[in-house]
Amino acid sequence: MSGRVTAVSSNGEYSFTKPNRDSITLLAGLGVEGDVHAGVTVKHRSRVAQDPTQPNLRQVHLMHEELFAEVAADGFEVAPGELGENITTAGIDLLGLPAGTLLRIGESAVLEVTGLRNPCLQIDTFQDGLLKRVVGRDEAGNVVRKAGIMSVVREGGVVRPGDRIEAELPAGPHRALERV
Repeated sequence: MSGRVTAVSSNGEYSFTKPNRDSITLLAGLGVEGDVHAGVTVKHRSRVAQDPTQPNLRQVHLMHEELFAEVAADGFEVAPGELGENITTAGIDLLGLPAGTLLRIGESAVLEVTGLRNPCLQIDTFQDGLLKRVVGRDEAGNVVRKAGIMSVVREGGVVRPGDRIEAELPAGPHRALERV
């Protein structure tokens, strides 16, 4: 399974959106160099308030640009980085990957998929009603989260738009992604 990077984004300050960059540097065990969410322990404000010693399983946020087309059909205009992701992708089913998948990106970067992003109310502050488009329910009533996946950096490297992404699935049995 493969895809490509369409945009990279980071922000050194707490802000919902992240500006696009020409490149980002991933640091093993930390996240995106200079990004407010980089670190060994949690950096998302709500998680820090619960327990600041939790491991940071949300070092790098990836989102599939196909979601932008999906929400555009409902009248929402979203561009790369605007929902806070670090890496925007195309052509790879991020939400269908099992936990523990390794994503090899560019020349040397390797991410390990930890789980699904749990979208927050800030999405509705960004665009009213958008939260219901990125979190819904399936036919059985189960919650479906579409706002991307979270990962940790196993091997650092520079990531740029246009870089190829190769997914290496873990040995089975596979664990479905859960919110992290």
